[in-house]
Amino acid sequence: MINEHDFYEIYAIMESSFPASECRTFEGQKALLKHHPSYRIITEKNEQGNIVAFLAGWEFEHFRFVEHVAVDSRIRGGGLGKKLMSSFISRSDQPVVLEVEPPVDEWSQRRIGFYERLGFHLNHFEYVQPPLREGQADLRLQIMSYPDALAESAFAPFKEILYTEVYGLK
Repeated sequence: MINEHDFYEIYAIMESSFPASECRTFEGQKALLKHHPSYRIITEKNEQGNIVAFLAGWEFEHFRFVEHVAVDSRIRGGGLGKKLMSSFISRSDQPVVLEVEPPVDEWSQRRIGFYERLGFHLNHFEYVQPPLREGQADLRLQIMSYPDALAESAFAPFKEILYTEVYGLK
């Protein structure tokens, strides 16, 4: 269980690592943690006991979804993101999916490369992330999957669960 102090540290890393369009409000994120048994956060702490990296993921019956993985900007590149992802992947034989920005600039290409080195595949079908906050527009992203690439038809049942469970669309 995540305590109040840990939640503040996680949310601070989340806010500094993602644009507002890719994370919930503080209250929305906190409510999610309390009320969704499929949602979990794995953390990595430093010697002082402060959270320096986290992975937020969902565990569904037929697949798992990595919603956020982030490392404190002061220590990125030290292997903590890889450690968290490898730990999450190894916890189950279920396929893992995640969303990434299309590879249009150096940062998005580097992010995709990071996941590819972990065994993920960039899938080349259209995908839109519904808004995580009130008043935001849909966001065009791409799906990466592990251990295999997915055809759009194979991803369709996963997408339906993401849209209803993660994004609250009915």
